[in-house]
Amino acid sequence: MDEVLFERIGDHIALVTLNRPAQRNAVNGAIARAMDGYVAQIEADKSIRAAILYSSSERAFCAGADLAEFAAGRGHDLNTKNGGFAGFAYAKRQKPWIAAVRGYALGGGLELCLACEMIVAGQGASFGLPEVKRGIAAGAGGAYRLPRVIPKAIAFEMLATGEPVTAARAYELGLVNRVVPNEDVLAEATRLATSIAANAPMSVRESLGVARASADLAEPELQHLLDEAFARLMASPDAQEGPRAFVEKRAPVWQG
Repeated sequence: MDEVLFERIGDHIALVTLNRPAQRNAVNGAIARAMDGYVAQIEADKSIRAAILYSSSERAFCAGADLAEFAAGRGHDLNTKNGGFAGFAYAKRQKPWIAAVRGYALGGGLELCLACEMIVAGQGASFGLPEVKRGIAAGAGGAYRLPRVIPKAIAFEMLATGEPVTAARAYELGLVNRVVPNEDVLAEATRLATSIAANAPMSVRESLGVARASADLAEPELQHLLDEAFARLMASPDAQEGPRAFVEKRAPVWQG
């Protein structure tokens, strides 16, 4: 059984599904290698404009690292050269990913969510970084990405106590974009991805590229990045197609 599944939703959306339900989708070497490959495939495919990261389990989006792999001396297999943890946490990407979360996203599972640009959560979902309960730390970005997303005091509490928050609380804190009934998670994530895919692909990529850098750079540097991105966009055919389609009252045909 493939431990990560790939399929297309329509013309422009990729669906990547973690598929180790018996192990609560805990990350092993097979998941890391498959995710690394799918990230590269999605980035290279010009027809794909957005991706959804989903789980085949209703109970668990991802329980983090498979500790049995560490016990067997295979902990290094959980990282890839290009993507880091799970082949995804540190992957260099331009296209947006949406985490569609049912059940709990704990440890590395939350870190996969934090590596995505957006999160759609089921009402029964929960999010936490329980590493301190195991004598380790959230080493795949969680220790610094979580305080960038939610208020620092709450992030510090989650990191220090290891206690999770509910989907409703995560929404209040700005960690997730939307909360829906559990059975509607994939449909809602698909609606969000479809809305993104309707826009000019290059505009989405360039806008998100600047936004991703916003936590690390000062405003003058960010303005320089934005100026460069804007120049690239203005030189693209889509910069003419968008206004033309608006005037002609028709849907634009993006070249990407």
